[in-house]
Amino acid sequence: MINIFFDKISGGLQDVFRKFSGKGKITEKDLDRMLHEIKMTFLDADVNFNVVRVLNNNIAQKAKGAEVLKSLTPDQQIIKIIDDELIEILGFAQAGLTFAKRLTVFVLVGLQGAGKTTVAGKLALKLKKQGKKVLLVACDTFRAAAIKQLQVLGRQIGIEVFSLENEISPIKIAKAGKEYALQNNFDVVIIDTAGRLNIDDNLMNELHEIKSAVVPHEILLVVDAMGGQEAVNIAQSFDNWLGIDGIIMTKLDGDARGGAVLSIRYITKKPVKFIGVGEKLTDLEEFHPDRMASRILGHGDALSAIEKAEEAFGEEELKKQSEKMLKNKFDLNDLLKQMQKIKKLGPLKDFLKMIPGLNKIDLSQADPEGELKRIAAIISSMTPKERSNPDIINASRKRRVAKGCCRSVNEINMLLKRFDEMRKIMQMFKSDKKSLFKFFGN
Repeated sequence: MINIFFDKISGGLQDVFRKFSGKGKITEKDLDRMLHEIKMTFLDADVNFNVVRVLNNNIAQKAKGAEVLKSLTPDQQIIKIIDDELIEILGFAQAGLTFAKRLTVFVLVGLQGAGKTTVAGKLALKLKKQGKKVLLVACDTFRAAAIKQLQVLGRQIGIEVFSLENEISPIKIAKAGKEYALQNNFDVVIIDTAGRLNIDDNLMNELHEIKSAVVPHEILLVVDAMGGQEAVNIAQSFDNWLGIDGIIMTKLDGDARGGAVLSIRYITKKPVKFIGVGEKLTDLEEFHPDRMASRILGHGDALSAIEKAEEAFGEEELKKQSEKMLKNKFDLNDLLKQMQKIKKLGPLKDFLKMIPGLNKIDLSQADPEGELKRIAAIISSMTPKERSNPDIINASRKRRVAKGCCRSVNEINMLLKRFDEMRKIMQMFKSDKKSLFKFFGN
């Protein structure tokens, strides 16, 4: 889940907007000051200077129109203009992978340390969940233990890994891997190639030979977002030497500035297809320019939050739980089950930041994971009968539960009160199932 990336841009823009929000009228002098502060925010976040110049010029050209300056809500119109410009820079529509009718070959390239091998596993798992039969091909014979790492990942996710023992030629391994995939009816081949600490002729010649040997449908560059401007230079070099079809940016969860993702799409004109947002094998997100623009502006990302929830719970499970709520049969056993699945969403603070409204709340001192553990401990101290029918929990039962989980009776009362309020809210949807399903992301 997304952690701190774009905090610097988002926080800076929010500070700028606060200064001008609520003004009945914005003068050209106000606008010039706002544009200067916006420019400095992007530069401070390590966005490429040429990208910032184009962005600022376009915002200024559209914002200085009479209809904006004379508007009753000029600050909101300027935010809309910035949103549109960010989406244009990031690439308008989502750029997905392209697939062949029979066998699709993806080659992952990049420098050593960018995270290619881990990305290979993450991408394979994502495609497996889409119903594809995937083969991982271990062609990194340069880095010690790279093949072993891919084999371990393959076992974790149930994906076959192809390698040739005692073979040091990555070209021969890649070619043999593709032939094996064709013979065994695989849908997708993902080739993990070697990197180097720096771009050199040996690396590029090796990658050219692999490209000629397997004729990939897409060459995907894996690049470390924390590299900032250097990530842009790396992408340009790989594209000039090899020709790339898309970019996968890793380690965005560790990059508070986030400038690389804005710069790399505009400078290279190549689409960012995926972003790595954590260490888990499920932490690979499809890149959506409009959602990314929303995050940059601090508006959250409701659609991604819903997709995360559906992935953790499953669409059928969400429908089943909502039906139980409609019939007033949702009990503490169901709540405990949901809390256990919520852990799959990753750090809760990061998930809450994606939800519009909640994303503006300061969660730096919050401990949602700790709260979940406390609630789980309380529910686990109840008898099956008490969980199924919380209304029977009287004063003596509360004291027993409190003693069993080392919490106070007041905490037991608070949990039961919240649970009762939640059930009442759900009953408000009883006459409108469609609204309830929408509420739960279906």
